[in-house]
Amino acid sequence: MAVSTPGRLRSDPDFRRYLASRMVSVAGTLVATVAFPVLVYRLSGSAAWTSAVAVTGALPYLLFGLFAGAIADRFDRRRLMVGADLLSALALGSIPVAWALDALTPLHVLLASFAVQALYVLFDAANFGALPQLIGKERLTAGYSAVYGATTFVELVVPGVAGLLVTVMAPAPLVAVNAVTALASAALVRMIIRPLSAPRSPADPADGTGTSGTTLLADIRTGLSFLLRNPVVRTLTLVGATHAAASGAWVAMLVPWADQVLGVAPTGDPRLAVLFSCWGVGALLASRLVPVLSERFGAPRLALGALPASLLAGVGVVLSTQWPVAAAMAVLWGTAYSVVVINAVTYRQQVSPQHLQSRINTTARMLSWGVGQPLGAALAGAVAVTALGPRGGLAASLAVLGAGVVLAWLSPLRAHARAAARDPETAPATLG
Repeated sequence: MAVSTPGRLRSDPDFRRYLASRMVSVAGTLVATVAFPVLVYRLSGSAAWTSAVAVTGALPYLLFGLFAGAIADRFDRRRLMVGADLLSALALGSIPVAWALDALTPLHVLLASFAVQALYVLFDAANFGALPQLIGKERLTAGYSAVYGATTFVELVVPGVAGLLVTVMAPAPLVAVNAVTALASAALVRMIIRPLSAPRSPADPADGTGTSGTTLLADIRTGLSFLLRNPVVRTLTLVGATHAAASGAWVAMLVPWADQVLGVAPTGDPRLAVLFSCWGVGALLASRLVPVLSERFGAPRLALGALPASLLAGVGVVLSTQWPVAAAMAVLWGTAYSVVVINAVTYRQQVSPQHLQSRINTTARMLSWGVGQPLGAALAGAVAVTALGPRGGLAASLAVLGAGVVLAWLSPLRAHARAAARDPETAPATLG
């Protein structure tokens, strides 16, 4: 449908405000991602303190994901998003203030990092339900693809700029940029006119169709129950965790693989920058491809086709020994990987009830970011220290991804793909 194209969406003032809020928020987060480790290392001189930055960034989703999803489905999403941004700005702003007073410590930075990431989990949970409410499920694939592409472009540009800035100025004042972007994001979300939460009736029953009269733990159980009972959502979530393992391995193995297999040195070799950008380029391509492919094949068939494509592209990366070939294969892998991610997120949102959006999608994100990626990185690292090296580490993660492909093809997704092929207009509505 013409209304589903990204171009038409970008002519929607509310969607433009939403998209701008996501772009400025991601830009600020990336600045802090570069500045925090440098800042902690300069304050402490300790690799252990510096590595703790990564731990504090990863823990909140694992600790609070389920609760954040239930809270976001229970309360007004706009207020949660604005409140999370404002509190994040406060936590971030405390760092340059403490630095100016010569009172900044590594512990202060870690606590601020943990607080900001915990608030992001709450923001992200509300955001998952906000987008389908804002633009409608029929435009969700185009909308999420536009957001994914725009934020990926930001991810390609900002880290390099932040890396240059942190070499010429103190990192603590640079964190103030993230505080300003958090305030800008809050203002943009506040300016969105249409509601970001479905209207609630005081008489909503406590049987899974509403939250009135239920406890937070009951809300969590309702979301988990739907995820486990719905064959599409269950499969997409489990397969997504196996797919995330490959992503974790790629991040963990990229530098040693480039050095030991391709002869690309970790310092002073511009080819490494090319390899770092490959998945980002693939993500941009995927953001353009998914709306077209989804309309042509339908979400179920695209899910079944993109998964083995991602596996084959990963195998191509592992088999590559020349860096130009490896870079080309990495772009293909990044493209296929991002097609799987974009399609899975939008497909899951299309078949999930509006009142469960935050719970279901936050749980899926928790399993991917909090479980799949770290375990994939750990598996790759454990294999890489053997005689198999970093290439073996990547291959081990592909074995996990291969198990996800088999799981998807043996799952009820195949029946839904056949149903979508017979009746692509009504199939998404019948998959609950």
